[in-house]
Amino acid sequence: MTHQNPLQNHRKLCDELYQLALEENRFLKEQGRLPSAELIERKQQLLARLDESLVALRAVPRDQPIPADDQAAGEQAKARILQFLHLDRENEQLLLRHSLSPRPPPAAPMAGPTHLQRAYQQGGKNPPGGTGLPSS
Repeated sequence: MTHQNPLQNHRKLCDELYQLALEENRFLKEQGRLPSAELIERKQQLLARLDESLVALRAVPRDQPIPADDQAAGEQAKARILQFLHLDRENEQLLLRHSLSPRPPPAAPMAGPTHLQRAYQQGGKNPPGGTGLPSS
């Protein structure tokens, strides 16, 4: 943390957490797999810094009037934390979906009409799984 006001530092940290959650959300939606260890490590580091920030905020004396800038920073931090929590919940649902659902097997390529016609011609009069009845 820098030597700025603890509330301003907290607001900036909330913004960083939200940006990381956006990055994680994009990754989960685009890649369809669990995030990298690097992304998880960054999130853990930011959450540890959030704990430190909360300790610093609790150490601020409450008997002094709060300047308008700090009030605005506090409201911005609250709004950003709510956005972060909402996005983090969505990320958890995506993580759960990606970790529990098996990958669908790749679809077999569709045989075109000319491929089917060649297969019937090479296989004789009866197509595979055919009735065995002579064609009329």
